[in-house]
Amino acid sequence: MRHFGHIAPEVRQRLFFQEPCEFDADSPARLLAAALGATLYSPATRPHLADDIVKQAGRGVVSMVLCLEDSIGDEDVPAAEENLVRQFTELAARPDTELPLLFIRVRVPEQIPDLVRRMGPAVRLLSGFVMPKFTEESGTPFLEALAAAEAASGHRLFGMPVLESPELLYRESRVETLEGISRAVDKYRDRVLALRLGVTDFCSSYGLRRASDMTAYDVQIVANVIGDVVNMLGRADGTGFTVTGPVWEYFRVQERMFKPQLRRSPFLEGQAEELREALIEHAMDGLLREIALDQANGLMGKTCIHPSHVLPVHALSVVSHEEFCDAQDILRPERGGGGVLRSAYTNKMNEVKPHRAWAERTMLRAEIFGVAREDVGFVELLAAGIPG
Repeated sequence: MRHFGHIAPEVRQRLFFQEPCEFDADSPARLLAAALGATLYSPATRPHLADDIVKQAGRGVVSMVLCLEDSIGDEDVPAAEENLVRQFTELAARPDTELPLLFIRVRVPEQIPDLVRRMGPAVRLLSGFVMPKFTEESGTPFLEALAAAEAASGHRLFGMPVLESPELLYRESRVETLEGISRAVDKYRDRVLALRLGVTDFCSSYGLRRASDMTAYDVQIVANVIGDVVNMLGRADGTGFTVTGPVWEYFRVQERMFKPQLRRSPFLEGQAEELREALIEHAMDGLLREIALDQANGLMGKTCIHPSHVLPVHALSVVSHEEFCDAQDILRPERGGGGVLRSAYTNKMNEVKPHRAWAERTMLRAEIFGVAREDVGFVELLAAGIPG
């Protein structure tokens, strides 16, 4: 699979200076963590889940979470588990079908080995499990169950802890909770693909809900938690993990208080004013702003609950030609001693040692999501990716 693989090759050639690379479920963990992109959640109760998965893969989705937790009722869990086993078996009977990376969001650790056993040979289609309300105390049993299931099945499985517990939100317990989480995930570092943020649960602890024209970063309690999570668990010194962006809840807005947040000029240049109006109508201007703030705050990828959110996440993950040139210059071998240089676009200073970690991260993103041509922006990428 590859990002933007659903777009015709000739269109990709027109859009990309460097096309996104190909990868699969057996690729190195570092590559897969960056490649998650927009991770689409779906309730595990859907009766035609196998068909849904195939359809979303054809629309550019590269990672999905099939949820047994908050998206379904308590009474529906047994039927949802049976449905998952049945749908995975059906998918396994379609050997030539390209599938996204598939994860299951469980409720309790015991579900992990049980589902792996019940899936039998079809477990080869599963990339891992999402672990809710993760702390050191509650999360360690999930990771232990994951390791046991992997050993029993002989199939590589990853975990994605969700950081959403009240202990993480409350100021008096946050540092201690983060230190505990750090110990737990570091012990199982090879099995932890990424850490996911559960911002909806954060907001619920205070009876809050951000509006469609506000981002998670406008809610100061939430923004503070995100900052602390990245500070302690997302460092670029080799000790950190990939931390993914929070879910965007809206896909249509009836009334707004503030002006739309999308400038008109990029859409006029691309002759895409209708696209701008459609994005605003479906609350995508707020989503686009939040994606940009996710990236500015050290997050990569995003949890998504609607298929229409996937393309904006991927379009804004593509590395611009200017970013690519800066990263290349910073990482040139002859620059190993440091120094300062003027950017190739002659509009900024590139300081080799302080900007090296950014450049390395940018080159990884360029490998996964590609590099846009010099005259191609996110509007063209959005427009090209929309199904005809």
